[in-house]
Amino acid sequence: MPVPSPPPPSSCSSFPFVLACLLIFSLILNTPCILAAKTNNNNARSSRRQLSVDYYAKSCPQLEQLVGSVTSQQFKEAPVSGPATIRLFFHDCFVEGCDGSILIATKPGSKELAEKDALGNKDLRVEGFESIRKAKALVESKCPGVVSCADILAIAARDYVHLAGGPYYQVKKGRWDGKISMASRVPFNLPRANSTIDQIIKIFNAKGLTIEDMVVLSGAHTIGFAHCEHFVSRLYDYRGTKQPDPAIDPRLLRALRMACPHFGGNTDIVAPFDVTTPFLFDHAYYANLEGKLGLLASDQVLFLDPRTKSLVQELGKDKQKFFQAFTVAMEKMGSIGVKRGRKHGEKRKDCSMHM
Repeated sequence: MPVPSPPPPSSCSSFPFVLACLLIFSLILNTPCILAAKTNNNNARSSRRQLSVDYYAKSCPQLEQLVGSVTSQQFKEAPVSGPATIRLFFHDCFVEGCDGSILIATKPGSKELAEKDALGNKDLRVEGFESIRKAKALVESKCPGVVSCADILAIAARDYVHLAGGPYYQVKKGRWDGKISMASRVPFNLPRANSTIDQIIKIFNAKGLTIEDMVVLSGAHTIGFAHCEHFVSRLYDYRGTKQPDPAIDPRLLRALRMACPHFGGNTDIVAPFDVTTPFLFDHAYYANLEGKLGLLASDQVLFLDPRTKSLVQELGKDKQKFFQAFTVAMEKMGSIGVKRGRKHGEKRKDCSMHM
């Protein structure tokens, strides 16, 4: 699929593009990149000290170029690989830490499902997994047995942020792949599309991430799409009121209702998180929240809650501030629950199979 040219930012009073998005994206499947991670502040700081930008400087000096050759090609051929891989990285870090456990496939006949097959991960797109599979195969051909799947995922996520127009930042490396991947460990580690702000804050705090980190990392919703099922209750029966969410612009409400009926409808229909620049990694996500254009309840609540509203307003006015904060938050999140050494980790040759 060719990369559509990002449309110019539209005003909150004009919604033709919203309607066009819903129609154009009816065949593009994607889901929310709800963010989370794992561990406490002390462990996160310790993990950051263990990682380094030049970890593979001698053992695989061409690593970044190898991964970059795959991500750039994937982005041209399937732009959805970008948000798919970024989401994959978030979901990996939030359960068991950033250890590539999300990439493990369930063994045939196994009673215990792997992490990727948990209900909360059922809509992870194949393009994200394919990006890592291809990058790992290329890296293995040049540097066999050296680079972890977890590090390749972290690098690929950064690449896609940059390819979509976001900041380029150095990725610290040195993660080992985790030995545990269990679907049963997913449910309480990932916020849901209808989570309350208190629930989201609790999940982030438990993983060593602050309220500010949460707001900044939510900005990854500047690209990507969500299926109707993740926001349809906002359109018809918000929190059991039999009424739509009052915090959604009436024109956006009408547009979304046209695409997403209360019951039935096309399950392949998706809508963009960012209705103004859905293919561009920028700060429009935050301005949209001010205009009641947040797609998910868990997005819009960031503007409604006094603990997060002022930061949403600041980031909506200053793209560079968002980019700088996002870079710092991604490094912090990427250090969660890092595994080191053979006692706690492994270096998989095939990212979908334990050693």
